[in-house]
Amino acid sequence: MASPRAQAHKGRGLAGLGAWPHRNWRQGAWPWIKLRAGARFLPERFPVAPKSGKCPFSLRYHLMETPAAAAPAGSLFPSFLLLACGTLVAALLGAAHRLGLFYQLLHKVDKASVRHGGENVAAVLRAHGVRFIFTLIGGHISPLLVACEKLGIRVVDTRHEVTAVFAADAMARLSGTVGVAAVTAGPGLTNTVTAVKNAQMAQSPVLLLGGAASTLLQNRGALQAIDQLSLFRPLCKFCASVRRVRDIVPTLRAAMAAAQSGTPGPVFVELPVDVLYPCFMVQKEMVPAKSPKGLVGRVVSWYLENYLANLFAGAWEPQPEGPLPLDIPQASPQQVQRCVEILSRAKRPLMVLGSQALLTPTSADKLRAAVETLGVPCFLGGMARGLLGRNHPLHIRENRSAALKKADVIVLAGTVCDFRLSYGRVLSHSSKIIIVNRNREEMLLNSDIFWKPQEAVQGDVGSFVLKLVEGLQGQTWAPDWVEELREADRQKEQTFREKAAMPVAQHLNPVRVLQLVEETLPDNSILVVDGGDFVGTAAHLVQPRGPLRWLDPGAFGTLGVGAGFALGAKLCRPDAEVWCLFGDGAFGYSLIEFDTFVRHKIPVMALVGNDAGWTQISREQVPSLGSNVACGLAYTDYHKAAMGLGARGLLLSRENEDQVVKVLHDAQQQCRDGHPVVVNILIGRTDFRDGSIAV
Repeated sequence: MASPRAQAHKGRGLAGLGAWPHRNWRQGAWPWIKLRAGARFLPERFPVAPKSGKCPFSLRYHLMETPAAAAPAGSLFPSFLLLACGTLVAALLGAAHRLGLFYQLLHKVDKASVRHGGENVAAVLRAHGVRFIFTLIGGHISPLLVACEKLGIRVVDTRHEVTAVFAADAMARLSGTVGVAAVTAGPGLTNTVTAVKNAQMAQSPVLLLGGAASTLLQNRGALQAIDQLSLFRPLCKFCASVRRVRDIVPTLRAAMAAAQSGTPGPVFVELPVDVLYPCFMVQKEMVPAKSPKGLVGRVVSWYLENYLANLFAGAWEPQPEGPLPLDIPQASPQQVQRCVEILSRAKRPLMVLGSQALLTPTSADKLRAAVETLGVPCFLGGMARGLLGRNHPLHIRENRSAALKKADVIVLAGTVCDFRLSYGRVLSHSSKIIIVNRNREEMLLNSDIFWKPQEAVQGDVGSFVLKLVEGLQGQTWAPDWVEELREADRQKEQTFREKAAMPVAQHLNPVRVLQLVEETLPDNSILVVDGGDFVGTAAHLVQPRGPLRWLDPGAFGTLGVGAGFALGAKLCRPDAEVWCLFGDGAFGYSLIEFDTFVRHKIPVMALVGNDAGWTQISREQVPSLGSNVACGLAYTDYHKAAMGLGARGLLLSRENEDQVVKVLHDAQQQCRDGHPVVVNILIGRTDFRDGSIAV
């Protein structure tokens, strides 16, 4: 007797069987078969009884009642054949697309052309207003440098790749555009890592162009070939490798826009050697000169020929080269209004302006006028130094921690609560904090531990300040608050004068020297600072004369920025006097670049505070650990070393102590005559910076 399930399916044929095996199947090696509604029975697919030659299925299952059951045995073959053919065609079309065959049908490949990818690079840079490209030459990048020269972009070569990127960084900060550096593959790129990281932390829009091995030879042991993208992805906002000549223009446009959008920062574009050189040269290296014999050789030869054609297909067709729109975040009207209401009720407001305040699109002049109209006393840091000029009544320079504790409303405009603000611990819990920054993560740094904002505004800092002023038109604050802060400044300045008058054990008092530098510094000067103790002292004593006239490394605290920053600053502002304040330790990184200054006729003036040591470290290491190990240097004749490189050198020591101003004027005159100058200033040690932070 049939089972209940078999009875339930009686008369329904295989269409109603579902997954149901015949009992004879369980005795053999055949698996269960799932038969679906409408499926056709294929007798030849099933086992035949070994003796009778009959199918082991019962007759009621063999003779289908549905019309589909009467279909011929081979009726599914055309369906399978159609599916197989469709799959094969799809695979072939996909392979043709990957090989670029369709693109080559529509776009010209001129293998005899002498044009090269470097021309595309130069065209994009020119369309973006780039006037200088900084480099250290290498065969991988020669075409783009030659093309830049032909289009009137000045190529400035340095003695170290890190200097090229530092110069591009300075160019970006002072010009408001993207600074560009190009270096060769492998070690050329790895030499730039410190400068790229410094640009990332300083939020400088720098484009780094890096050479690379041929696209076909990557990961095959080519010369200077490493995984460069993996190295730079953590450092850059945008990383890309160009694989075809036609992709150079859109890739560079996207990179330039990314560098300036949102929170600015460095971007990296890798340019393999075969996308930069002319087609005929690449063909000579890539494709065998003689036709190979044998099937495999011919297939390989065809593949290489096709690869070459796809590499250059459409390479010289016109493309848009100009800048793409930038994405710059803006504060909402509601956020601005809430901040206006908070600030309008303040009695002791205070503003701290950081580097982000000087970013485009707001000009420095407009920002300065807005801050003056607002009338709130402010501290200036980073690139915001000099915004209000020299000795402005709203600019408070000393006792910042004490002032922040007393303020009832604090506006942190482009300033971060990192080590520079003691991670937020200097902010009073009773103060209402308004913070504005393009970067949300940076804006809220340490806010869950030491401080909490009343209003956190993600947007452009300069634009926010302008809107804040519009909302507070006519608002004034009691003058006694500003006067209280300025009185603290005057007391600190009196302390500085007393320290300047104190004798030192040997050589010159650095405090007195820097006071004379402050008195001598012209209004059109740009200050570049690179060092520890000497520069830390200068930050209290020497004032930039205007906005965008102070260049320091930023939050990374990098030594060695001096020569690159000076190079970029002088080229960007040729009418300005560039004064570089070096510690003697930091000057060791930059000395060789005076060869660069001489060759390119870049007259800058370096003042080296030479105290024969890494003093910022030793002033803590010796009393706390009892040793001066690795902190000692020598009173080296840096001025003579510079003279050996073709620059001018001057010496200041106790022997000509009364001629400090005269020597500075002599150095200025030699710079005006077109010579780079090094003034080696032998200084002693003071307690001016005792207790300062070195780590």
